[in-house]
Amino acid sequence: ESETKSRGEELAALAKAKEVIAEATGAGASFLQVARSQLASGADLQNYAAVRLVRDLARKERSGALAQLASRMAAALHVRGGDVFAKVRGLITDMISKLEAEAEAEATKKAYCDKELKETSEKKEDKTDRIEKLSTKIEQAAAKSAKLKEEVAALEAELAALTKSQAEMDKLRLEQKETFTASKAELEKGLEGLKLALQVLREYYGAEASHDKAGDSASGIIALIEVCESDYSKNLAEVTSEEETAVAEYTEVSNANAIEKAAKEKDVEYKVKETAELEKTLAETQGDRTGVKEELDAVLEYWSKIQKECSEKAETFEERNARFQAEIAGLREALQTLGGGESLLQRGTTKRRLRAVAPHAQ
Repeated sequence: ESETKSRGEELAALAKAKEVIAEATGAGASFLQVARSQLASGADLQNYAAVRLVRDLARKERSGALAQLASRMAAALHVRGGDVFAKVRGLITDMISKLEAEAEAEATKKAYCDKELKETSEKKEDKTDRIEKLSTKIEQAAAKSAKLKEEVAALEAELAALTKSQAEMDKLRLEQKETFTASKAELEKGLEGLKLALQVLREYYGAEASHDKAGDSASGIIALIEVCESDYSKNLAEVTSEEETAVAEYTEVSNANAIEKAAKEKDVEYKVKETAELEKTLAETQGDRTGVKEELDAVLEYWSKIQKECSEKAETFEERNARFQAEIAGLREALQTLGGGESLLQRGTTKRRLRAVAPHAQ
């Protein structure tokens, strides 16, 4: 109703203007046609103002989509028939919906990218850390295993030397024993012979009185045999003592060698067992590291993919979001412009009246 009243007032003003111009210039009819074509309705003013706002917004935001929207809006204004106002408003509303959907999609994508990048980065760091720890464990186990193997090799070399030394001692002891046995038998035999000779001589010289004349000579012989007997007894005692000492030394060293050999063999046994356990742990750890490495490769592959998918283009998310919001705000302003029909019509009518009267005033 108010629009109809305003329209009537507009027509009345145009009629009055026609009369004034007709009286002054005789061009009333043509002016009226131009004025009515230019100010057909307040809705036209609203539509053109909205087109201007959208075009300015497109230029400011450098948006091809908004420029295309402005062109479509302008084209709709030149199509007579139907509700042009509704068409323009629908174009703007559709674009707002589209921009809001794009902004929401951007926000969803941003949240998705932030989540995936964060989780993938954490996985990458976790897998890398696990690989480093497993690698350290492998290096330590390998180093310990190598050291144990070296110790086992050294022990086995010592055992071999000990066995060789014991064998040489056994051989020497056997030779010593054989020499002692032969020497003892020879000395005992000689000593037995000397004792028997002394017995014979003593019995002979002691039993016969006729032998007194040879007493000095007999005494000399007996004394000589007794010296020989004493030497043989002394030699037998020395040989026997040497044999006993050699046996004691051999026994002592052999016992020490046996104890040392048993200790080294037990040490070898434990070290070989520990090495086997380390080798088993090493193999398991290497398998674990291989598995984690495969997991890390998969994570790195996904990391490269998600980085490529989520990498910032020319605009950052913040910049794109700000642009979306600015475009949406501008389009809402254009919608508000479409809602302010009366004021636009009044301002547009006043401007056109001033432009029409200005030449006449000059």
